Amino acid sequence: MEETNHSSEKGFLLLGFSDQPQLERFLFVIILFFYILSLLGNTAIILVSCLDSRLHTPMYFFLSNLSCVDICFTTSVAPQLLVTMTKTDKTMSYGGCVAQLYVAMGLGSSECILLAVMAYDRYAAVCRPLHYTVMMHPRLCASLASVAWLSGLITSLVQSSLTVQLPLCGHRKLDHIVCEVPVLIKLACVDTTFNEAELFVASVVFLVVPVLLILVSYGFITQAVLRIQSAAGRQKAFGTCSSHLVVVVIFYGTIIFMYLQPANSRSKNQGKFVSLFYTVVTPLLNPIIYTLRNKDVKGALRTLILGNAVGQTTGTRETPGILKKRNKPRPNVRVHSPQTFLLSIPRP
Repeated sequence: MEETNHSSEKGFLLLGFSDQPQLERFLFVIILFFYILSLLGNTAIILVSCLDSRLHTPMYFFLSNLSCVDICFTTSVAPQLLVTMTKTDKTMSYGGCVAQLYVAMGLGSSECILLAVMAYDRYAAVCRPLHYTVMMHPRLCASLASVAWLSGLITSLVQSSLTVQLPLCGHRKLDHIVCEVPVLIKLACVDTTFNEAELFVASVVFLVVPVLLILVSYGFITQAVLRIQSAAGRQKAFGTCSSHLVVVVIFYGTIIFMYLQPANSRSKNQGKFVSLFYTVVTPLLNPIIYTLRNKDVKGALRTLILGNAVGQTTGTRETPGILKKRNKPRPNVRVHSPQTFLLSIPRP
C-alpha cells in the first residue's frame, strides 16, 4: 500500500526532452512563441465576433467557441510545459497531473465534437442556403455548442477517474511532455485490458465518428462547388475547403496516432512531438486558417483597431455599441450571408 501511494505523495517526473538539452532549449522558444500567438489570435477572434454585429452568425458563434476551447486547451498544457523545461527538477505534483489530465482531455474531446458541428454548419450554409436560418436557428446553435462542451467534460471525467484509480506501484517517471491517459496506463502494474478497451471505444466515438461526419459534409460541399460555373469561384472554394481540411487532418490525425495506435508501435519521441502538434500548434492554426484569411474578420479587426486609434487621438474611446452602429451595413451593400464562408463565391 505504501508503494502504491508513493506516486501520489511525491508526484511524477516528466522527462520530456531532458535527455536532449539543446533541443529542449530550442523547443522552449518555439512553444513560447506559438503560445503567445495562439492567445492573441484566438482572443482577437472572440473580440471581433462579439463586437461586430456583422459577425453575429452561427458560423462565427461556433468559431468563438472553438477559439475559447483552444485558449483553455493550450493554456492547460503550454505554461506547465514551459516551466518544466526551465527546471532541473522535472517533478510535477500528483494533483497537478490529475488536473491537467482532466482539463486537457475534456477540452480536446470538446474540440473534436465542435469541429464536426462546424462542418455541419458549413454544409447547411453551402448546400441548403434557403433553409439555413431554419436549420441553424440560435437555440439549436446554443444546444450544439453545449453538447460539444458537456460531452467532452463528461467523457474526460470518466476516463480520468478510471485512470487515476490504477495502482502504479511507485512508478513515477513519465517519459512524456504532459500527463495523458495512454502514458499513465503504461505505468500501471496491473492488467489494464479494461482501461485500454474503454479508451479505444471513447476514441472511436470522439475521433473516428466526427471525422466521418466531416468527410461526409465536405463531400456534399464538393458536389455543390462543382456545380459552380465560374472557374475562379471553384478555385476559391476549393482553396478555402482544402485549408480547413488541413487543420482537420493535423488535429485528428495526430490525436488518432496517439490514442488509437498501439503504444509499442511508436517511438517515445514520436509521441512527444505528436502531442506538441495537437496541444500547441493546432490552436494557432485554427485562427489563421478559419478566420484570419476571411475578409469579414480582417475588416472587423481593422475597424476595431482604427476605431480605438481614432478614439485615443480625440480623447474618446470606442464602445461596442458604437462599433456595432458603425459596422451596420448600408441599404445598398449586400449583407453578410452564410455563403461568404467560401469567400463570397458566386452561386450558379
